[in-house]
Formats: sequence, structure tokens, C-alpha cells
Amino acid sequence: MNSNQEPNLEPDFNIDLEDEEIIYVSKSEIKRDAEALKKLGVELVNLSKNEIAKIPLDEDLLYAIELAQKIKKEGYRRQIQYIGKLLRSRDIEPITLALDKLKNRHNQQVALFHRLEKLRDELIETGDAESIMELFPSADRQQLRTLARLAKKELTANKPPKTARQIFQYLKDLSETE
Repeated sequence: MNSNQEPNLEPDFNIDLEDEEIIYVSKSEIKRDAEALKKLGVELVNLSKNEIAKIPLDEDLLYAIELAQKIKKEGYRRQIQYIGKLLRSRDIEPITLALDKLKNRHNQQVALFHRLEKLRDELIETGDAESIMELFPSADRQQLRTLARLAKKELTANKPPKTARQIFQYLKDLSETE
């Protein structure tokens, strides 16, 4: 550099920023993501063994979840944090999809039970099995009427609803076969 020339101190604004785009993630956002993964871990730990078998998990994560199901108190909290750490390094989309399927299946089953309870209560109240016969043509009309009559007697005598439970079980069996 010549002593006659001054150094160029102006910044060069022609730098191509698109090639080196930096995505800034705040510390709070990182913490929120970690909390969400810990919540997912808690949901996984609260599942039964049969439900866990339906979710795509690798061996390390499966072992950590099974261990968390056995641990109590402070160790449980640390194990949940560890599960969250394991989930951060994995693709959680298949896990969340499988978990949503399990929840939806549960919600559908609950809705079916509510509908069957409503049918049962209607049958006991009116004694008319027509609405059930329309839904389940293979149902035994005579058995439904007998059960409804017995359930009504139990209701008026303030006895336990044994027959009402039988009606519900019969309707549940019918819904599973059709």
C-alpha cells in the first residue's frame, strides 16, 4: 500500500448474503422446543407396553422409556430430560404420527361407548328396541326387551345396574361384530 493512498474503511455491501444465510434461533425458542420434546417423552412414558410396541422407536429410546416407567421421584425427572435429549437427535415426525393415531383410536372408542350408553339408556327408558334393530339387524329383539324390562325393575328398586351393564356389553359385542 502506498503512503499516498488511504485504506478503504467503507464496508463492502456487495457480500452475497443468500449463500450464507444465518438463521438465528433465540434461547427461549430452544428451551420451548426442549420442553415440547420432554412433554412428548412424558406421553411416551405414560403409554402401556402394547401401545409403545405400535410406535416406531429405536432400542436406546425404547430402553430409556421402559426405565423411566420403573423410576420414581427425582430420577424420573432426570430420565424424562434424558428422553428429551434423545428425541432432539431423532426425527420425531413418525413418533408423533403414531401417537396421534393411538389417541384418535382412543377418542373413537370413547365416542362409540357414549353412543352405546345412549342407546342403552333409551332402551331402558322406552323399552322399544327398534332403534337398536335398525343399527344392528342381527340383534335379538326378544333378548333386548327382556333385558330392558329387568333393567327397569332394577332401576325402580334402586338395585345395582347389573342388567344395564349386560345390555351395554351386548351392544358392545354387536358393534364389534358388525
